[in-house]
Amino acid sequence: MSSTSPSRRVLLGAAGALAAGLPASHGLAQVQPQVLNRLARMLVGFPPGGSTDTVARLYAERMRGGFMPQLVVENRSGAGGRLAIEATKAAPNDGTTMVMTPASMLTIYPHIYPRTLRYDALVDLTPVSPLCALPFGFAVAMNHPACDLAGFVAWAKRQGGAVPFASPAAGSMPHFVGVQLARATGMELTHVPYRGAAAALQDLLGGAIPAVMVVLGETSELAKAGQLRVLGMSAPERRPRMPDVPTFAELGYPELTAQEWFGIMLPAQAPAPVVEGIHQSILAASTRPELAEALERLEYSVLTSTPAEFIGRIRADRDRWGPIVRESGFRAEE
Repeated sequence: MSSTSPSRRVLLGAAGALAAGLPASHGLAQVQPQVLNRLARMLVGFPPGGSTDTVARLYAERMRGGFMPQLVVENRSGAGGRLAIEATKAAPNDGTTMVMTPASMLTIYPHIYPRTLRYDALVDLTPVSPLCALPFGFAVAMNHPACDLAGFVAWAKRQGGAVPFASPAAGSMPHFVGVQLARATGMELTHVPYRGAAAALQDLLGGAIPAVMVVLGETSELAKAGQLRVLGMSAPERRPRMPDVPTFAELGYPELTAQEWFGIMLPAQAPAPVVEGIHQSILAASTRPELAEALERLEYSVLTSTPAEFIGRIRADRDRWGPIVRESGFRAEE
């Protein structure tokens, strides 16, 4: 019986594929039985049923086979998604453990938990690829007097004080997009954090709060039902299923263009053949029409890139949100 370690077998199998002259784009898939022959786990830092878990399962189902014959989603919720990332940081880098995480854990958390964050995305992890992008929408109840964003700004300025707006959580990307909206338009807005979008939307419809900034997909069914009106969204272009909702850029605020993304990370210094194998599994899954359709129903869009491009995206997004967080004055309890 061979004493070769599993991680060594991974590298040897991939090296054999490369030595045989197989193209880098699909060579690993052709030797998939030798490449990753153990159970792989995709960690998710949130409970089952949420948007992060939903996207993880959509992708995992279509990534099984090929490079990863066995892939399961494992929910490791806690600390706002940090526990799953910390577990990935501590795991072997042989491809059997990865984390599927929203961008905020990698790009905003370094600024709101500067003393206690236990990982650096570009030091302790290996970026593989984003999976999808999701914009935010600024919405009011249908009975609100404002019919568009300009109308809301004018209404807010007549109130003689700060107007509350809700987001799904303190320190979330919608929180800071709302802060940017107030600054860009000259409105006075007070942030009211909720535990998730559902509670915020419930209070919006009940009249307890005049506006919300939430993931756009959380508003789509309510908008179709005539219960709320989305005044603007942070996507770079209009969404096919919500064609009447303008982008903030169209309304004169290009600096408010922002999207959360979900992406796959491995432990630090994952071998290049492992990164390539998982990357190709992601690309193959992303071309499946039923996956794109499922994401579109959530108002998400497929988003993939090379690992190098993903590193650049993380770095740029982290740099972008630093000044915004600092200028907001927000301080998280560490």
